[in-house]
Amino acid sequence: MPEPKGPRSIVCIKQVPKAQELQVDPVTNTLKRVGVPSEINPPDRNALEMALQIKDKHGGEVFVVTMGPPVFTAALEEALAMGCDRAFLLTDRLLGGSDTVPTAYALSEVILKIGGYDLVFCGEETTDASTGHVGPGIAGHLDCAQITYCSEAELLGDRVRARRAVEDGFETWECPLPCVITVNFLSSQPRPESLTGKIRVKRGGLITTWSCADVGIDPNKVGIRNSPTIVAKVDTVVLPDRKAKIFRGDPKEAVANLLDAMVADGVIAP
Repeated sequence: MPEPKGPRSIVCIKQVPKAQELQVDPVTNTLKRVGVPSEINPPDRNALEMALQIKDKHGGEVFVVTMGPPVFTAALEEALAMGCDRAFLLTDRLLGGSDTVPTAYALSEVILKIGGYDLVFCGEETTDASTGHVGPGIAGHLDCAQITYCSEAELLGDRVRARRAVEDGFETWECPLPCVITVNFLSSQPRPESLTGKIRVKRGGLITTWSCADVGIDPNKVGIRNSPTIVAKVDTVVLPDRKAKIFRGDPKEAVANLLDAMVADGVIAP
């Protein structure tokens, strides 16, 4: 079967616990990944959309990669149903507890094993850690150009031009391929899963599962023992019960009653 014409994009995604369902293992002080309601990391959905838009315009193919326990296939299936062509799951007990350093290393090794990539996309950060380290870390391991915090990207032959957010506005950067791009959260409206995509997923054969040995990952570079981040303490915030008061009737009278109630509750000074 001939290789599709156009760029090959690889999108690295992560399945994260839903914000309201976060749970921490009291022994390891790491987030629980199994048995907790989860979703594709929201900025990673924007990364998927950017890669798929480039495919819509230039052809080629989009591969999606994730690292984690076997249940993470749910995220890969969703990405495939959105329009990605193939998916790769790196799963191994050796990876348990990995922070951003071994994660970037492991994902870069998967990308090298896939080979022939033009663009690598990551979300700007993950909602369960918010470090923004993995994308730049991958670029470092691959020794290729990178553009971070992007809201737009376009291909110009063998180069890519992207618009990135900075503190006081935007910058336009251009660099040669291959390139790693991290994508801003809310920079686009990610497309939903399509019926055709769901049927493709149901037929199977689109997800490849690899272990560390399959990829050639050094076990002395991954896992919690090889992660420089140390969580010394985790505190749980107990939110107070919410109270609601509704004031109806004449607007002026309702506002006056609201202000009186806020003074009585100590929300504002009298």
